Amino acid sequence: MAEIKCPKCGEVIKLDKSSYDALLSDIEKEEIAKRVENQQKLIEEKYKAQYEKAVSEEKSKKDNDISLLKQQIELLKKDLANSSQQSDLAVKSALADEKEKLAEKDKKILELEGKLKAASLETDVKINNALSQEKVKLSEKEKEIVKLQGAITLSKQEKELAEKQLKEQYESKLKDKEEQIAYYRDLKAKMSTKLVGETLEQHCQIQFNQIRMAAYPKAYFEKDNDASSGSKGDFIFKDFDEDGNEIVSIMFEMKNENDTTATKHKNEDFFKELDKDRNEKKCEYAVLVSLLEADSELYNSGIVDVSYQYPKMYVVRPQCFLAIISLLRNANSNASEYKKELAIIKEQNLDVANFENKLLDFQEKFGKNYNAANEKFTKAIEEIDKTIDHLLKVKEGLVGADRNLRYANDKLQDLSVKKLTHANPTMKAKFDEVKK
Repeated sequence: MAEIKCPKCGEVIKLDKSSYDALLSDIEKEEIAKRVENQQKLIEEKYKAQYEKAVSEEKSKKDNDISLLKQQIELLKKDLANSSQQSDLAVKSALADEKEKLAEKDKKILELEGKLKAASLETDVKINNALSQEKVKLSEKEKEIVKLQGAITLSKQEKELAEKQLKEQYESKLKDKEEQIAYYRDLKAKMSTKLVGETLEQHCQIQFNQIRMAAYPKAYFEKDNDASSGSKGDFIFKDFDEDGNEIVSIMFEMKNENDTTATKHKNEDFFKELDKDRNEKKCEYAVLVSLLEADSELYNSGIVDVSYQYPKMYVVRPQCFLAIISLLRNANSNASEYKKELAIIKEQNLDVANFENKLLDFQEKFGKNYNAANEKFTKAIEEIDKTIDHLLKVKEGLVGADRNLRYANDKLQDLSVKKLTHANPTMKAKFDEVKK
């Protein structure tokens, strides 16, 4: 409710928004009308001044001409007075000349008066034309003003409608927030600390299951029941593409407590354990869904990135639970293609590595076999060389024996009775007996 004080009587008038807008609109219209009227007066005064100036200049010129004629007449009169002794003929002649001159002067005066009237008429026509053009321009300006007024009115209406819609949206969101706050406060008032935490888990699970088949048909979202390492988170989320490749994985922890709890926890009290669970379960991200520190402006602002303390860790309120899943999933969807390409490259590299390993294994085994065969071959060569040496020695022995046999044969062939009995009379006598 606006209040306006009358500057004359001092009375205070209270106006509501619609009356105030109507009064403001009337004041704007009156102000625009005054501006248009003042502009029209200025234009009329401008051309009126031009007209009066033109008339004054022509009149001043005419008066100057008449004044010159009068001065000439006075001079002539003086000349006439000084020449009174001249003859009447001369006077008459002079008078005739002067009359002729006066007639010419009158004629010129008439011409000048005609020109003055024509100039005056032409000036009037110009002034009227100018006024007509200004009126046309003024009319166009009035149309433009009306158009602008319509645009201003439409803009005001649109602004009011937008303000109304924003107000309704704000009130609706505020109402939702208030209902949500009342809901959680009611839960806190009715339930124990453990039950509140479990209810928050159920709330998040219900929220996810409501959109699971529509948004995440291939996703895994289940409680973390593996406490073999000494601790466990609340939920593990994993999503996969059409080929079964993992797109994103998130370790969730849900935390809440009653307002009546004596020792209040802080969100950062759970960061270290959550990071440990994330690493042990091999999840890429860690998210703490928390109702702790309810008055914190930082955590009430929405999704809070705390990766400056622990890598890939976020803190959210329950209303941002689905939003953080969508955000991280979409952020990693493009990375999934790169992971596929990387996997293909890794497989290719693995194939190359396997080939190289097989080649190296073959080379190693072949080397061992070659070394063994080479050793045996060397030994065989050595045995052959030894055998060759032995055979050469046998050969030499055989060659020597053959030589000896040849020598023996030669000696045998050269042996005769005569040689045998030479210098042996006894044997000679016996051979002689045999011959007889």
